[in-house]
Amino acid sequence: MASVFLYHVVGDLTVGKPEIVEFHESETVETAIRAIGESPEGSIPIWKKRSHVGIENSEMRQQRFVGILNSFDIVAFLAKNQCLEDQDKALKTPVSDVVVPNNSLLRLVDPATRLIDALDMMKQGVKRLLVPKSVVWKGMSKRFSVIYYGKWLKNSETPSSSSNNLPANMNRNSSSSSAAIRDKFCCLSREDVLRFIIGCLGALAPLPLTSIAALGAINSNYSYIESSSPAIEATQKLPQDPTAVAVIESTPDGQRKIIGEISSCRLWKCDYLAAAWALANLSSGQFVMGVEDNVTTRTLPDFSINSAAGENNLVNGGSPRKPKKFSSRSIGFFSNSASHSFGSRSMYRGRSAPLTCKVTSSLAAVMAQMLSHRATHIWVTEDENDEVLVGVVGYADIMAAVTKPPTSFVSANRSTEAIGNEIQS
Repeated sequence: MASVFLYHVVGDLTVGKPEIVEFHESETVETAIRAIGESPEGSIPIWKKRSHVGIENSEMRQQRFVGILNSFDIVAFLAKNQCLEDQDKALKTPVSDVVVPNNSLLRLVDPATRLIDALDMMKQGVKRLLVPKSVVWKGMSKRFSVIYYGKWLKNSETPSSSSNNLPANMNRNSSSSSAAIRDKFCCLSREDVLRFIIGCLGALAPLPLTSIAALGAINSNYSYIESSSPAIEATQKLPQDPTAVAVIESTPDGQRKIIGEISSCRLWKCDYLAAAWALANLSSGQFVMGVEDNVTTRTLPDFSINSAAGENNLVNGGSPRKPKKFSSRSIGFFSNSASHSFGSRSMYRGRSAPLTCKVTSSLAAVMAQMLSHRATHIWVTEDENDEVLVGVVGYADIMAAVTKPPTSFVSANRSTEAIGNEIQS
């Protein structure tokens, strides 16, 4: 295990992070769409309102956390029959009716928590770390964290020896300052941790250049749906992490060719009402590939938004749009440069093309790819055929890989083909 995870603490990653602004469960779906569009995470934590005045302790704060709301949750809700019939009413629905309650997705931790412990939490499914803000925390690593709450004193210096190097009133001021702003927090995401890891690649050698197959980072337990199946069936298959369903075409020999995905990442800054209609009415293949205006396989109805609903229709996370007829391109996936009819495998897929890597891709390449695309996962394909799906790599898989001891790597003399065959079986 790299020492960088032992000698750094959570506080090192929170320097400069803004104070969290709570989004309460009583807010409307319409407001949540805007908040998600403006969030760098692509999802937002949902909270219950405080029931008392004054400073709350960590346990009270943790109990007020409800769950994390993402774009797919909202699109799936808006795709319900009653919501399609009255879109204005649906947009005014409180998010408490939409969010999936899961109090375990967020954990409140001390800034002096070791980074290795934070990684262990995230490997177990925690998606956010809530960290108290402190005016005295300056992003010091473990060997200097004695300044903060006296952590690791018994393992490093004694209080008497450390006090010689600190101002006489440091401990008194730090404790009083921390108490004064204990109710102020910042939120640390898995993307923040991944950015830190990719900045320490040298300290992680030889992990970064090792293939994801050799590291055992490929998750073969992914969710998928046939392209001919109704897109709405994806809402029944959606896993919690990553929040994504692969859209595939099965081959006669039993392989799965990926043609797209239905996920919170793809729906992050889409037209939510248009996406909801498409999810409820189209096949999964049509949803991800696009239905062009000259399509002959299926006649699309006029999808006109009335003036009342049009004022509430949201594009790109909050911008109002003018009433118009439905086009699959309006979901936000597709490029206007193509005009091929649905069903052609050579059709230009534009933004709908899934983000993929190969089983031989290095861990560093996969991490860089995820960060550059702001993605929560990458689909993994065979080395010889970049359409045959093998598995998926998400945040938890990467964090498990970077904390593995070198002795647990898959032997280098094993072929990638053999590894791929094991994953498929």
